Amino acid sequence: MTPLSLYHYTVASLTTAGISDSEAEASLLVCHILGCRRSDIFLRRETSVSDSALAQVEQALARRRQREPLAYILGEQEFYGRTFTVSPAVLIPRPETELLVEKAIAHIRQQAARPRILDLGTGSGIIAITLALESPAARVVAVDISLPALRVAQANARSLGAAGRIDWLNADWGAALVAETGFSLVAANPPYVAKKIADSLQPELACEPARALYGGEDGCLEIDRIMADAHRLLCPGGVLLMEIGFDQGGYVLDRMRTSGHYDRIEVHSDYAGLPRILEARRRLS
Repeated sequence: MTPLSLYHYTVASLTTAGISDSEAEASLLVCHILGCRRSDIFLRRETSVSDSALAQVEQALARRRQREPLAYILGEQEFYGRTFTVSPAVLIPRPETELLVEKAIAHIRQQAARPRILDLGTGSGIIAITLALESPAARVVAVDISLPALRVAQANARSLGAAGRIDWLNADWGAALVAETGFSLVAANPPYVAKKIADSLQPELACEPARALYGGEDGCLEIDRIMADAHRLLCPGGVLLMEIGFDQGGYVLDRMRTSGHYDRIEVHSDYAGLPRILEARRRLS
């Protein structure tokens, strides 16, 4: 079997299993196992795929047919141009979070002094690591309540060259940060999916950590906790950036406006035009 025939076989298997983006997933899977680029699939017409590689593809397809996410099968996911290790201990990075990172980088670059950044609920470390690498002058603190998640994040920091740039803290949001406040930026991607709609979601989500996915019955439990505490963690003029659900924009705007702690409050839409990132500046006085 050639790489091209293996690719077509993989596409057909995924399509039969009801995987909607079967061509893209087949490319990722075949390239990962063969260690090649996508173009090689179509150019290596005389190459034969080894029995070992065929067996790996079959094993991966068996897992994918059970609706295990492809990122967990491959053990990696790309985010902001870098490859991050992922496991069932962490949420799979999603493109929507890149918008939060872009907004964060824009704020950091406007600051003359060395910025202090807090990443609440770091998961695989995508936000903390990306900001540390994109902003060499920044000091970053990354927090997660899950020790397995922190281990994944720390491994990613080592492999991507950010190990000495980030302080890691095993804690429940900012509760352990008593003496260390005055951050110029607080970034958060909390669990915001409503538990009451869990049965209607795509089956792949059942493989991801529920604690990092569901924010109580209405999805706002952890969002409320962060909104109530973020002003304490920020310096005057510091900015909160938080990812939210597409239907939570009005709710978070109302809560932040009535808190009295913030100005310049807005919700940015994601690349699909859906409300996604809350931005709020702590008042200067």
